[in-house]
Amino acid sequence: MDLFIREKYLKKIRGFYKSNDLIKVITGVRRCGKSTLMRMIVNELEEQGVHEERILYLDLDLRKYRKIKTADQLEDLIASGIHEGEQNYIFIDEVQNVDGFEEVVNGFREEGNCSIFITGSNSYLLSGELATKLTGRYIEFEMYTLTFEEYELMKAFYHLRIDNNPLAELQNYILEGGFPRTVLIENIEDKRRYAESVVQEIFEKDIRRRVIIKNRESFETIRQYLVNNFGSTTSVTNLQRDLEKNGQKISRQTLTKYIRALVDAKVLYACDRFDMKSRKSIAGEKKYYLSDLSFYFALNTDNRINYEPVLENIVYLYARSMDSKVSVGRIGKLECDFIMRDTAMNYAYVQVAYTIAMSKETEDREYKPLEMIRDNYPKYVVTTDYLLQKRNGIQHVNLIDFMKAEKIF
Repeated sequence: MDLFIREKYLKKIRGFYKSNDLIKVITGVRRCGKSTLMRMIVNELEEQGVHEERILYLDLDLRKYRKIKTADQLEDLIASGIHEGEQNYIFIDEVQNVDGFEEVVNGFREEGNCSIFITGSNSYLLSGELATKLTGRYIEFEMYTLTFEEYELMKAFYHLRIDNNPLAELQNYILEGGFPRTVLIENIEDKRRYAESVVQEIFEKDIRRRVIIKNRESFETIRQYLVNNFGSTTSVTNLQRDLEKNGQKISRQTLTKYIRALVDAKVLYACDRFDMKSRKSIAGEKKYYLSDLSFYFALNTDNRINYEPVLENIVYLYARSMDSKVSVGRIGKLECDFIMRDTAMNYAYVQVAYTIAMSKETEDREYKPLEMIRDNYPKYVVTTDYLLQKRNGIQHVNLIDFMKAEKIF
């Protein structure tokens, strides 16, 4: 089967294909397409004239590599597959399967004739161990599940039906989620089963192997609470109190550890709150967004869509896929859904709502926080409305058009 090209990510990595001094680390939630992205890079290198003998691809999850567990074994395997004194390209998938892999990949990096790409369990690669051992010698590229635009493009690529009504197609995306494999599954029940299997795989491979879960029932209660309340302001203190009300007593330390495990495995993303008057982060208060909306619907029997957190989640992931840093803004007693900052330190402010066309009260609620911000950075009210308006220099934009534009600043 031909590969649907994830150009959003390839264009970020292309400039580093031949950077032998930096290890390219591709991260992202399981099944978001990291391995397939590496295959796309291999294909591009071959199209550029790189001979297949100069490309070594190791998927350490394959049965034939199941005995490769030590650094020495990995080093021998790589050494036998490359050519000394010539340019080589090394791709290693699920690299965390080998203890001490950091010294091995860094050793080949130091030889100067190997461009190295790796993926692996996020709870390992993002735990700080890789950063400590390879400081300044790697560059991270984070992948996400399909954005709405990619979802439609992938369906078109494989000649799958796309609803002519953009809002109906958006609803399909919300209910199905953005895992690439899900697009190719025909019915919604099987799509849900697939999402459930991803959740289970993450627990078994990315969490249980690295975090001591003494009480699985408590862990799953915490996971379910955070999944069900995505987009809501959450603090450890309030979560601990709510659990105790339901008869589950858990220490603050354990609760923090379990939340950290879910974030490290990229089931959730933590979005900090930021006080715009004091210019400081608000300690202890965060919102958590899902790495894919399918997790919510796979773990619940309810198909109803609460559009407020759902649309926030979509915009949050879209901004992150555009390499923006994202936080929730507070202005006095008012809240700005998102403050976004790009790599050039430009800012944008975004309010998200399903519609502001129903009442003046709703319109005022969305515009008021943005009207209190006194700088000249872009300000957006993002809705599903197609009848758009202008107010005090704030841009009212359609959600779908906003994301398809592939720009914020």
